[in-house]
Amino acid sequence: MRHGWRDTVRAAADMALLGFLVTGAALPVVTAGAAVATGSAAIRHHLDHDTWPAPQACLRTFRRALLPGLAASAAAVLLVALVIVDVLALRSGAVPGAPVLMVPLLAVAAAGLGFAGLLAVAASGPAPLATARTMARPAPLAAATAVVMLTLLLAALVHPVLIPPLIGYGLFALHVLARRTGATVPGCEQPASTSPRSRTAPRSRS
Repeated sequence: MRHGWRDTVRAAADMALLGFLVTGAALPVVTAGAAVATGSAAIRHHLDHDTWPAPQACLRTFRRALLPGLAASAAAVLLVALVIVDVLALRSGAVPGAPVLMVPLLAVAAAGLGFAGLLAVAASGPAPLATARTMARPAPLAAATAVVMLTLLLAALVHPVLIPPLIGYGLFALHVLARRTGATVPGCEQPASTSPRSRTAPRSRS
């Protein structure tokens, strides 16, 4: 199906609105994980069916993701804190060979952000952590890392009011890249279309 420029503009506006909704739902902080999971599930539904899920379905997804999202948010905060502590220790010169160790540390931190992006994609399906581990092959992980780092860079450069749309665009880009690199979430594969020729009835014998 071909899409015109109006469809592109409409999709961009929808993703921006989704980013504002995710940001608003994440403001209490403890609901950040559930907000991202709900936004990811909405994008998955949109990519699968070309429609947005009903508000009731989004609310059910949000409720189911509250506790797992809280655990994921706590783990993310802990990992970020550890990276910050390590970077400060290396910059202070307390560790021998600090300039050399800084590069692999930042590379591992970036890969961790990429894995978090894959986890956000996997959050729209069953068993998010196991699915994210399955998806974390070199190509999907590198693509997700690039998307997350670019999103963070743009968020640091633009006006704060433009950060929520970036969240929506970033989630959408993660889903698209995960599908194009073969790291699909279980259950999101499109059923094979059957052409009219394949459904033709067998010829009757005269």
